[in-house]
Amino acid sequence: MDVQYNVKRVLDRVAEAAHRANRAPEDITVVAVTKTVEVGRIMEAINAGIRHIGENRVQEFVKKHEFIPAEVKRHLIGTLQTNKVKYIIDKIDLIHSLDRISLAKELDRRAAAVGRVIPVLIQVNVSKESTKSGIFEEELESFIEQLEPFEHIRVKGLMTIAPLSGNPESARPYFARLKELFDRIKERGYPHIDMEYLSMGMTNDFEVAIEEGANIVRIGRAIFGERYV
Repeated sequence: MDVQYNVKRVLDRVAEAAHRANRAPEDITVVAVTKTVEVGRIMEAINAGIRHIGENRVQEFVKKHEFIPAEVKRHLIGTLQTNKVKYIIDKIDLIHSLDRISLAKELDRRAAAVGRVIPVLIQVNVSKESTKSGIFEEELESFIEQLEPFEHIRVKGLMTIAPLSGNPESARPYFARLKELFDRIKERGYPHIDMEYLSMGMTNDFEVAIEEGANIVRIGRAIFGERYV
């Protein structure tokens, strides 16, 4: 599997999707999903132009962290348990999976202890699948209001995972809906919220996600091949 070729192909596809949507390709961040990928292959992707990597599991993130160049941004894209926050709070650049107040409290507490404000995305379960994490859209604004006391976390946008399907078009309604929610929250002008990032789309459907407004896409298999366990 030629990682360098795959990165180039993914970036070309991102650019093509952006042009179809009359958007600038440089406004879209590709996060290479490195779950189960060894450091050597991650470095191949970095050398090919990847500047953002995403891990699903804290233990794996910590194991690889010291080997990744400092200029590469680190994303945690998987479900985060409160008892694992302490291991990443001073290392992570963006958490994609804030979905409960107990996690917000722990993030705020740990971030205060290390003197930083931690950027997070709220994970929204647009499809309401029982197998997926995230809050339902009906709870979103109430959830945002409950976050106001936490001075050491900063909501930077929303994230979702569309239902798995062999047809990328089936994801479009879910991405369109998250973009509507994103725009609505942005218009409300909450003082403790910066609606900057819309994280949606993976290998199966990232082009549709870009067409619907995503500015972060999370790409694993299209870069590293079939390697999940």
